[in-house]
Amino acid sequence: MDELQELLEDFLIEAFEMIEEMDQDLVELENNPDDLELLNKIFRVAHTIKGSGSFLSFDKLTHLTHHMEAVLDKARKGELHITPDIMDIILESIDAMKAILEYIRDNGNDTAPEIDVEPIVQKLDALSKGETPSSVTPEKEEKIGDLNLDEITADNLDDIDLSELSSEELDKVLDQLVNDINTAPESEEEIEEVEEENVQNEEEKAPENTPVTSQNQSVVKKEKKELSKAEQKKALKKNIVSTKEQTIRVDVKRLDQLMNLIGELVLAKNRLIKIYNDVEERYEGEKFLEELNQVVSSISIVTTDLQIAVMKTRMLPIGKVFNKFPRIVRDLSRDLHKKIKLIISGEDTELDKSIIEEIGDPLVHMIRNAVDHGIETPQERIKAGKPEEGTVWLKAYNEGNMIVIEIKDDGHGMDAEKLKQKAIEKGIITPSEAENMGDKEAFMLIFKPGFSTAAKVTSVSGRGVGMDVVKTNIEKLNGIIEVDSVKGKGSTFKLKIPLTLAIIQALLVGSQEDLFAVPLSNVIETVRIVEEDIYTIEGKSVLKLRNEVLPLVNMADVFDVEKILEPEKYLYVVILGLGATKIGLIVDRFIGQEEIVIKSLGEFLKGLPGIAGATIRGDGRVTLIVDVGSLMKLAKETHNKKLATDSIKEAKKKKEKPSDYTVMIVDDSAMDRKIMHQALDELGVTVVEAKDGLEALNMLKQNDVDAMLVDIEMPRMDGYTLAQEIRKYNKYRKLPLIAVTSRATKSDRVRGVEVGMNEYITKPYTKEYLQNVIRRNLGI
Repeated sequence: MDELQELLEDFLIEAFEMIEEMDQDLVELENNPDDLELLNKIFRVAHTIKGSGSFLSFDKLTHLTHHMEAVLDKARKGELHITPDIMDIILESIDAMKAILEYIRDNGNDTAPEIDVEPIVQKLDALSKGETPSSVTPEKEEKIGDLNLDEITADNLDDIDLSELSSEELDKVLDQLVNDINTAPESEEEIEEVEEENVQNEEEKAPENTPVTSQNQSVVKKEKKELSKAEQKKALKKNIVSTKEQTIRVDVKRLDQLMNLIGELVLAKNRLIKIYNDVEERYEGEKFLEELNQVVSSISIVTTDLQIAVMKTRMLPIGKVFNKFPRIVRDLSRDLHKKIKLIISGEDTELDKSIIEEIGDPLVHMIRNAVDHGIETPQERIKAGKPEEGTVWLKAYNEGNMIVIEIKDDGHGMDAEKLKQKAIEKGIITPSEAENMGDKEAFMLIFKPGFSTAAKVTSVSGRGVGMDVVKTNIEKLNGIIEVDSVKGKGSTFKLKIPLTLAIIQALLVGSQEDLFAVPLSNVIETVRIVEEDIYTIEGKSVLKLRNEVLPLVNMADVFDVEKILEPEKYLYVVILGLGATKIGLIVDRFIGQEEIVIKSLGEFLKGLPGIAGATIRGDGRVTLIVDVGSLMKLAKETHNKKLATDSIKEAKKKKEKPSDYTVMIVDDSAMDRKIMHQALDELGVTVVEAKDGLEALNMLKQNDVDAMLVDIEMPRMDGYTLAQEIRKYNKYRKLPLIAVTSRATKSDRVRGVEVGMNEYITKPYTKEYLQNVIRRNLGI
C-alpha cells in the first residue's frame, strides 16, 4: 500500500507540473499557432499524462486526454488550424484534467461523479471531424495552492506549502481549519481520549500537593469548550509551526547559490595549483616549496570534499523514479496479455535533483517500449524455445562521472533491415542512406519523431512519440543513448547521464588558435587519423570507425574560425555523442582533461550558437564551453554544405618555388640588414625588413612570413623578448626563428633556446653558411 501511495504521489506531482506548463504553452500557442516545435512539445506532454494515467487505471483521465491528444495530433499534421474558439475547448479540457487530478489526489481514484467529461469529449470529437462547437467557460473556485479553499482539512494540510502563503491566505486557511474542527462530528471515544490527554497534562503541570479531582476534569472540559475562535486559530497556528520546524526546508535557489560559491572556490583552487607548479619549476629545491605544497594539497582536498558535500545536498536516490515501474509493468502486461517479470537493481544510486526530475518521462517510455515492443506473447516465446515469462531488467550504476541507466529485455530484439524499410516508407531516410547504414545506426532510427513499428495506434503506442520524448529529454541533460540488440535474443538500452550540470569534467581542445572545452560526458572517444581515412558519400564527408559510418566536420568550419595553421600529418578527431546521435569533430590538437565550472556569458552574449557558457582556467584565461546539442545542429548544417577535406586543402598553402617564401630580417643595423639581404637575394626568396623587435612584431601580423633572422641587441624590443612574444601565438609555434648575433657565450645560447630560437648564428659568418641555414629551415 505504501508503494502504491508513493507511486500515486509521484504521478500527481509530475502531472500537476506538466499541466501548469501545458496551460502556459497553450496560451503561447494561441498567439503563435504555426509554432510546430511548441505544438509537438504540448502533444508529448499530453501523451505522457495519458500513458501514466492509463497505467494507474484512471479511465476518465485517460479517456479525456486521448481525445485531446487526437485534436493536437491533427493540428501538428496541419489538418487543423488553431483558432481562439478551438483553443477555448482545449483549455476547457485542461481545466477538466486539473479537476480530475485534484479529485484523484483527494480520493485516490478518478470516478468524480460531479466531473462529467463527456460534453468536452464530444466537442473534441467534433473538432477532430472538422466541426466547430461552441466553448464553455468553467467557473473558478478560490484556491490555496492546488486545493480549493473549502476542501482544506487537517488531513490534507501537508499538501500545502504554508511557508509560501501570504498572511491573508494563511488566515483563510486557519479559518477553514477551525470551521472544519468545530463542525466535525466526534465519537464519544474520541472525546474521552482528548479529555484523558488534557487531564494527564494537567497532572504533570500541577504541584505535588494539589490533588486531581473530577472537579478539575470538568473545568478542563469547560475551558476547552469556551475557547474562542481567535484562541483556537492561535493554538492551531502554533501547533502547525512546531510541526513544520521538525524538518528544515531549503529553497533550491539557496543550494544553487551555494553551488556557485563552490564553483568559484574550485576555480581559485585550479589557479592556485597552476601558480604552485610555476613556482616549483622556478625555485626547484627551495625549502619553502614543501610547506607550500602541503598548504596547496590541503586546500585542494578540502575544496574537493566541500564540493562533494554540497553536491550531495542536491542528490536524490534514483529509486524515487524506479519505484513506480513494478506497478506499471504489471498493469501493462495484463493489458497486453503477457507475462513479464521486472528486475530492479541499483536504486540507491544518487543523481542531482534537477536530473531526477527530467528522467522520469524518458524511463516511462523506455519501459513501455520494452514491454510492448520487446517482450513477445507467451505463445510466441514458447514457440521460440524461451520461458513463457519474459524479463525486463532495470538497473543504475556509476561509470566515471556518469550515471548509467540500463533497460534490458529478453524479447525478440530488433530487425535492422525492417527498421530501415519502415524509415524509408515514412520518408525519414533515403534508400541510399539505408544502404550505407550499419545495424547500430538503424537501431537509432526508433528515436526519430513520428517513427513507430506498431501496426495500429493504441493507448500504449503507435503515434511515434514515446522514443522521441526519450531523445528530447536525454539531450537536454547532455546525455548519451546507446542501443544494442540481437534478433531473437533481446535489446539493451543505455542512458548515460552526467552526475551534475554545474561542475563538470571537460576535454580541452584547440581549433586553430582558439581553445574550447567539450563536456567529457559527451566524448565517446578520441582518434587520430590521416586525410586518406576520410571518405565522401553523396557529397558529404564521413569517417568509417570500426563498424560505424560517422558524419565528419571540422570544428573550424562549424564556428567559422579563421584558418591560419597548416594541418599536421595526422588529424585529431573527437567522437561526440548526444542522445542517439554521433558525429566526428576534427580539431587541431588535444590540450587535456580538466575540471571546469560552467559560467554564464551574461545577457549580451547569451544564446551564442554552439556555446553553453565559459570557464576560467588555471592560468586565468577564459575558455568557451561547447553546447553539444547546439553544436550537433550547427555540425549538421556544415556537413551538408562543406567537405572536411576542402577545409584541409584550404589550410594547406602550396609553395612550389623560392619566391613563394618570405624571410624577415630584424636588425637595427642597416649594414647588417644589407649583408643578409644580398645573401638571401641569391636564393630567390622574398625579403622584408624591420629595424627592431616591436616593428617586426607588427609586420609579422600583417605578412605571411616563413622564417625570421633576428638580432639580439636592439632598441625598444630585443631579440629574446621578440621570440617570447612570437611563441605566445599558436600560429607561429613552428615559425623558424634564427638568432644572428655577436653574443656567443653558452648562457646566451641557452637563453636563446629557452625563449624559442631554432638556430643560433654567431657573427661573423659566411654567406654560404647563412644560405644553408635558410634552405634547411624552409625545405628548399
